[in-house]
Parts: sequence; structure tokens; C-alpha cells
Amino acid sequence: MIEARVRIEHVALWTRDIERCKRFYVTYFGARPGATYVNPAKGFESCFLSFESGARIEIMKTTLLSPVEIERGAQRLGLTHLAISVGSEGEVDRLTRTLRSDGYDVVDGPRRTGDGYYESVILDPDGNRLELTV
Repeated sequence: MIEARVRIEHVALWTRDIERCKRFYVTYFGARPGATYVNPAKGFESCFLSFESGARIEIMKTTLLSPVEIERGAQRLGLTHLAISVGSEGEVDRLTRTLRSDGYDVVDGPRRTGDGYYESVILDPDGNRLELTV
């Protein structure tokens, strides 16, 4: 049994365009970008995005590996979406409208799910599913 307090430290996402991905999370979710790390020998670049709550997303780019491409918004085994709490049903509605009008794919909602969540599902610039929740 682990006695220390367990928390998810960060989630990492591959992207082909770190600046585009960074702009999305900064603009719509208030993320604070850290310094970009570049390791030319490994063909690796990354940047941590920090949120007020302490949550972090690492966005990464590679020139030496070939991450598997999946269909935008695909439901798949393993990590399939990130849920981001935006504080209220009104904010879910407002942000969903804004993202739709700015050209982002809204997959579902806003709606109340069978288990009581109020959410909408949108795709980030790389096609990752994001649940916007209260």
C-alpha cells in the first residue's frame, strides 16, 4: 500500500505543431506554458502547460519516431479523452459555442449524461477528445 498522496503528475500528448497546440490550451483554458525543451540528438521537443489547479499537460514533438496516427476523435483502447472542468454549466455552454465558432469540432453536447455529468465533447487541434465538464 502506498502511503504517499497519489496524483496524476501530467498527461503527455504527441503533436506535429507545438506552437499551435500551445496556443489552443493557452487561449481557451488559461494554460501557462513553460520553456520549450529541445534535444536535437533525440529528435525531441516538448513544452509543459500548467493549469491553475496544478494539472499539467506535456506537449511533445519528435523527428525520429513515428507515432501511430489515429482518426481524429477516434474512440480507442487506452487513454481516450481528457476531461477539463471549466467550473459551471454556463461556462461549458459558452466555451463550446466559442470553440465551434472558431472552427473546432464539437462532437457532442452540451448535454447531461446518464451518470449526471454536464459536458460537451470537442476535439483539440490534433484530434484529441476533450470533455468540457462542470
